[in-house]
Amino acid sequence: MVESTVTVPSSDGEVVVHVWLPSGDARGVVVVAHGMGEHAGRYARLAGALTAAGWAVYAPDHRGHGLTAGAPEALGDLGARGWDGLVDDLGRIVAFAAGRHPGLSVVLLGHSMGSFAAQQYVLDHADRLAALVLSGTTAVDQIAGALDPDQPADLTAFNAPFEPARTDYDWLSRDTAEVDAYLADDRCGFGLDGPSTASMVAAAPRLGDQAEIDAVPDGFPILVVSGRDDPLAFGGALVELVADRYRAAGADVTLSVHEGARHEIFNEINRDEITSEVVAWLDAHG
Repeated sequence: MVESTVTVPSSDGEVVVHVWLPSGDARGVVVVAHGMGEHAGRYARLAGALTAAGWAVYAPDHRGHGLTAGAPEALGDLGARGWDGLVDDLGRIVAFAAGRHPGLSVVLLGHSMGSFAAQQYVLDHADRLAALVLSGTTAVDQIAGALDPDQPADLTAFNAPFEPARTDYDWLSRDTAEVDAYLADDRCGFGLDGPSTASMVAAAPRLGDQAEIDAVPDGFPILVVSGRDDPLAFGGALVELVADRYRAAGADVTLSVHEGARHEIFNEINRDEITSEVVAWLDAHG
């Protein structure tokens, strides 16, 4: 596996993209969209499994996150273009990766907030993708009311089902070492600021509009993978709703809910099982 970073121009700046390439010829491309309050560097282990299977991996640090944010005080600030700017950035990364690997299929894999951006992207641009993977996802329109658009998003609120808990982030994984690594990472643990949260909430109704979702092409392959104990999944009910909406649009949907697993399924104690499942699905559908 060969690892590097590149910068890709955005509409109002640039985005830093982590790139992992297989040692031989690539069979396809996976663009990974990470979640809120983290960064793409945390997906190196997943990238290792994907590149071993022949996939080239491109993972941007979203605006307001990781190396793209730059200064610590910029973390959580999506800038003047807000949420729509982040989704636009994602489209630019898809186009950049496709241009680097002409003729190869491109799959978008979005986790958590990145899966929300992916849900919005496919409403308009599913034709640019071979398939979609959503992990740690939810029906955003069903939870948007719990987010105060006037306040920064509080990620520790998701820990409530696990209290009394060892840390404020036990909701992420049953693997205590992974939770501790998250806590020790100074580029993790923040929420979007008030204006950025408001811009994301404003997009939520569209993501639950069946008339919009019906624009996804018939037969379009989608994998929805989640932990049963992920607070965003609401016991699996909201990921089932996501899957049902895409099925109603005619998409080819696979739903996989893992018992006991929490939010960060690629950092869970059964991550090898989940990663192998995702790679096998990609090999069959990508």
